[in-house]
Amino acid sequence: MHVSQNWRIKAQRYTLIGEKCPACGKFIFPPRDICPECSAEAKTDYSLSGKGEVFSYTVVQEAPAGFEEQAPYVLALIKLDEGPLVTAQLTDLDGAPEIGMRVEMVTRKLRADGADGVLLYGYKFRPILPVG
Repeated sequence: MHVSQNWRIKAQRYTLIGEKCPACGKFIFPPRDICPECSAEAKTDYSLSGKGEVFSYTVVQEAPAGFEEQAPYVLALIKLDEGPLVTAQLTDLDGAPEIGMRVEMVTRKLRADGADGVLLYGYKFRPILPVG
């Protein structure tokens, strides 16, 4: 991915900017301009909370190109509090993840890209630690 491509999608990668459908109220991520629920135009940006729970997960043992150094790692399906499902790596784990575990989005290095070694950052999720 080129630097310009990363720049265009930085809102989604760094702050979980999605959309909210004005017709049915559904939250959409990533942005699609058309609501998958009711097919209305959905061009209203919405900043998602970045909090949710682990819906499902797997441990990646053989990583795709560019992620080999990180293997093994946990890849999870996160159900955000607003409703959308997001696929992301889990980070900062002490032990195995659990279905239903509360998590929050954090920005982390994803990988170095291409011969130039451009660092790509994006979202991962970490457990929300209990207060007190």
